[in-house]
Amino acid sequence: MTTFDQLGLSQPVLQALELKGYSDPTPIQEQAIPPVLEGRDLLGIAQTGTGKTAAFMLPGIDRLREADNRIPFKSCRMLVLAPTRELATQIAVSAKDYGAMAGLKVQVIVGGTSVNKDRNKLHRGTDILVATPGRLLDLIDQKAFNLSGVEVLVLDEADQMLDLGFIHALRRINQLVPKERQTLFFSATMPKAIRELVTGFCNDPVKVSVTPQSSTAERIEQYLFMVQQDEKQALLQMILSGRHPIPGEQERVLIFTRTKHGADRVVKKLGQNGIRANAIHGNKSQGQRQRALDEFRAGRCLILIATDVAARGIDIPGVSHVINYELPNVPEQYVHRIGRTARAGRDGIAIAFCAEDERAYLKDLQRNTDAELERLELPENFRAVVEGVGPTKPPPRGATRVSRKKVRPKPLGGAGGKKADGAKPKSKPKSKHPSRKGKPGGGPSAERKGAGTGGRNPGKRPGGFRKRRGKGAGGGPRRGGA
Repeated sequence: MTTFDQLGLSQPVLQALELKGYSDPTPIQEQAIPPVLEGRDLLGIAQTGTGKTAAFMLPGIDRLREADNRIPFKSCRMLVLAPTRELATQIAVSAKDYGAMAGLKVQVIVGGTSVNKDRNKLHRGTDILVATPGRLLDLIDQKAFNLSGVEVLVLDEADQMLDLGFIHALRRINQLVPKERQTLFFSATMPKAIRELVTGFCNDPVKVSVTPQSSTAERIEQYLFMVQQDEKQALLQMILSGRHPIPGEQERVLIFTRTKHGADRVVKKLGQNGIRANAIHGNKSQGQRQRALDEFRAGRCLILIATDVAARGIDIPGVSHVINYELPNVPEQYVHRIGRTARAGRDGIAIAFCAEDERAYLKDLQRNTDAELERLELPENFRAVVEGVGPTKPPPRGATRVSRKKVRPKPLGGAGGKKADGAKPKSKPKSKHPSRKGKPGGGPSAERKGAGTGGRNPGKRPGGFRKRRGKGAGGGPRRGGA
């Protein structure tokens, strides 16, 4: 068994690992650290939860210590690019932990935060910068930062950055960083389309592949429910409320949807049934996303609904179940989704809901990932539960509703609004101003006021328009006229 001592890491890094309680490297760390220490470019492929962050951060810290260069003004020495805010924040936390004994300065910039604060904290430069491509280019365009001092460039989850449309941003960053640098590519999957980008960034990279392309973790038990689209919400509620048992004991449950609105809709429906959940997706602010993750991590809210954009940034060891409420249309996304469970050596359970219109997605992911999903049976009389009309389930469209007559309070002194026998009907009060009845100008006072004018105001024309008067008293010429 190889230990970190045998990989050639420096003493400060080894002390930081000892404080974290790490002694034995993972397979990706064991294969990646030696060539990175030698200064070689690297192309690493490993599943999520296998320690990719330490595989590039540990040797990167030692490379910076060995070079011992000064912090460049408005620049950085090591640049780490991540696709999502959550993943960038987690990488920065790990970098601070691993570099605690090395005395390196670490900063993180992501979208959704104050640009002015980012400008201030990067004004004097930093050793290690973890950033999302969009915010980084914003600061570069504002002349608040530059990439002239980059010695090590890291792209984590590179395929996800391509999926999110960062291809043009990455190409621009590649032109701004120095040619003499070390480049490290790390990802859970490596589609063929990304290899062209790798050739533009890397120079004769060492390829490290721990698992076959797009394979799923072996410690994850995978199950499948064949269910109609309109039945998914009811099935999810029965599972989360414990009315329908599933394999494993539920601790923290992570649920994935394809769209942002779908995530919000699931949260709303669960809340209506007394099940508390939070949502995390691209439409949420950075503060909202971080609070949702903090509550999920601390156990204050045990259910989190997420989209694929946030899938890469959720690194919480206590996730017991991952539920694919909607199957992803890209097979590689399935690997990233279920990779949120079975982390740090633990086992996990992944459950997929598949509707009739998602069968093609199911066949595609089974063909590309070799996933074997055991089919589970639906609850007894499940369709009757779905179609049932209850306080939280509206009747289906076209069904006749049971009309409830509104009961109005009975008036005082009578029954049901009918006049009692022998009771005199109440007379309406006389109008205080009988001359003002009807339309305006219809009373006798109006006749006296508008005598000779047909009851109308002499200063007004028919239709309510005022007569335009001339300049002179006898109707002289108007302004602008002859």
